[in-house]
Amino acid sequence: MPEQDVTVGQLLLAEYQTVKDEQKTRIGFRDNLLYVTLTIVAAVIAAAAQAKQPVMLLALPPVCVVLGWTYLVNDEKISAIGTYVRDDLAPRLAELAQAEAVFGWETAHRSDTRRRSRKVIQYSVDLLAFCVVPFAGLIVYWAAGRMSPGLLALSVVEALIVIGLGHQVLSYARPSNSPCPPTP
Repeated sequence: MPEQDVTVGQLLLAEYQTVKDEQKTRIGFRDNLLYVTLTIVAAVIAAAAQAKQPVMLLALPPVCVVLGWTYLVNDEKISAIGTYVRDDLAPRLAELAQAEAVFGWETAHRSDTRRRSRKVIQYSVDLLAFCVVPFAGLIVYWAAGRMSPGLLALSVVEALIVIGLGHQVLSYARPSNSPCPPTP
């Protein structure tokens, strides 16, 4: 078999395809986490209501925090891939190709005037699914009034962890930490 030289441009295109495949996989996984969370939340709430056992609601915070953190980490990696393609890979390939720009969609889709409001809504949904719902479960548990000191301590720790996740969601939502640039 004759040897074929691999060009830098071919390597960059292969890298682009690889990171876009990873991004696509992460997007599918991330989006499914929200559906899984909603399903588990509905199941826990239904079971707690049917059994008339508010203590079962203590399952919500750990489940929502684990799924929420996984969602947040994947979302950050998805954004990081986009940033890498826009800020590093595209300029190098454009220079090699002696083109003004490559991968136009990587920047074009970010210029939508409603992008910022969609981001705010998405972060609100994230907070609702992964933080507000488990915190509401804790409030219902506390309001039921039937708790042991150990479970009360556990619920307080869970509340602090949910608050911590909420803080992380909001940290990632800030323009300096998020892929959403500040609006002029």
